[in-house]
Order: sequence, then C-alpha cells, then structure tokens
Amino acid sequence: MPNNVNSIERVVRVIVGLLLLALVFVGPRTAWGYLGLVPLVTGAVGYCPLYHLLGVSTNRARAQGDRERPV
Repeated sequence: MPNNVNSIERVVRVIVGLLLLALVFVGPRTAWGYLGLVPLVTGAVGYCPLYHLLGVSTNRARAQGDRERPV
C-alpha cells in the first residue's frame, strides 16, 4: 500500500479526525462524530483510498517517483 498523503496533510487529518471523534463523547454527543474515524485512520496510515481511485497523490516523493525517467 503506497503512501499517497503528504506529511502535513496527515497531521491535519489526524487532528480533524480527533476533533470529529470528540463529538461522540463531548459536546452534542452525536453519532456523526464516528465519521472522524475516516480522516483519523487515513492520516495515521498515510494512504487514502479515494486519492488512489482518482489517481491523486499529495506526497511529493511518491509523485516524483511515478514519473518516467529518461534513459
């Protein structure tokens, strides 16, 4: 499973995921907070299945490695 998420974006995803997950336990206590698991897991793993389907990569090292190199 290739890493297709930039390190800064990973940190943002983890923070947003934790904030959304906090809605389950603090504040309005709504089940919608469980949606925070999606950005939390994708940020922790560094792989986004939606990015893979769309052919997008915000990880510079991965994006540069995908280019064809002249022989």
